[in-house]
Amino acid sequence: MSKSTPSRPLIVKAKRTFHIVASRFNSQYVDGLIDHVTKELRALAPDGTILLHRVPGSFEIPVVAREVAIQNKADAIVACGVILQGETDHAQNLSRSVTDALQHIAIEHGVPVINAVLTFHNENQAQARCLENKINRGTEAARAAVEIANVLSEVRTKQGAAVSKAPRDNG
Repeated sequence: MSKSTPSRPLIVKAKRTFHIVASRFNSQYVDGLIDHVTKELRALAPDGTILLHRVPGSFEIPVVAREVAIQNKADAIVACGVILQGETDHAQNLSRSVTDALQHIAIEHGVPVINAVLTFHNENQAQARCLENKINRGTEAARAAVEIANVLSEVRTKQGAAVSKAPRDNG
């Protein structure tokens, strides 16, 4: 896992709509993610709309993310949850299931779904990545949401950068 935060994308002048789907389970850490996502989205997309949907646990995040994606009103969805490793394989199974479901929703519906459903070995890791500023995964998720929303907007309006090919040597 990276210990640094990616650089900030440019501030968006267009109106964007971001949906955050967040678990209530492990709320101390999830609330920290939500706070950082919201703060960064407001900084990067000041004219944007941010909507929050709370669900009981991480397992329920994909069903609400899918519903938001079906409505086709989101420029990006940010999924926020915290799974703490216990003594069984449940955390790994849950994490894989949620990750696969979120990726499927994004591909199937063409709406970016940023996966900030995080699995940690212990609460110290959760605190460092959800509550503190140095490597906060909520900040990273917001930056990814803005950047991918911008890229998709460019692609969908056919304003992507042209890439020229070097001439072939038919020599």
